[in-house]
Amino acid sequence: MWKLSTEGVYRTVILANGALPTERHALELLQQAEQIICCDGAVSKLVEAGFEPTAIVGDFDSMREEDLQKWQHCLYPDKSEEYNDLQKALKYCLAHQLDHIVLLGCNGLRDDHFIANLSIMATYSEHLHLRMVTDHGTFIVLRQTTTLPSFPGQQISVFCKDERLPLTFHNLKYPVQKRCFMHFWEGSLNEALKDNFTIELHGEGVVVVYLANNK
Repeated sequence: MWKLSTEGVYRTVILANGALPTERHALELLQQAEQIICCDGAVSKLVEAGFEPTAIVGDFDSMREEDLQKWQHCLYPDKSEEYNDLQKALKYCLAHQLDHIVLLGCNGLRDDHFIANLSIMATYSEHLHLRMVTDHGTFIVLRQTTTLPSFPGQQISVFCKDERLPLTFHNLKYPVQKRCFMHFWEGSLNEALKDNFTIELHGEGVVVVYLANNK
């Protein structure tokens, strides 16, 4: 199974207030983290799983009173109504010069939040190295030609909303050669052929790649 490499790089985790991951590979990211930034009410899930927050960011409207008292030393309030709690946590990371960040708890509970969180990750990837990990796989944002580790048979999806950005796929089952996608789904449901694959960007733009955990 492909696993996100965290050695010496991805040591900051943002835990959003979605479904707490249950698979081992996702929980290991919390165990290895040097900083865990919680989005508001996610702190109760974090503590129940046996971890402690470095910082809690948000407007605290979904936090329990006992959590507000217990963790008052690491509360970073942000009452802005323009941004959601994930954006506030990312702004905290920017302000504290934290980079190479794993996003957990961004899916589950509400599908619209998940779609919004993917869009937020793509936006903030201009300034931060971000990866969103779920119980089923990992989302990565690309802004340049990139080779990624894989294994034969791994399910891969590529999403691009820019109709003017030609893409080429290397080492994927369904090849693409300098093709612009007119629809968001066109690069989905592909499959790795080898132990790595390359998404080649023929221009500037944003591409989101999903790597499934299937064996």
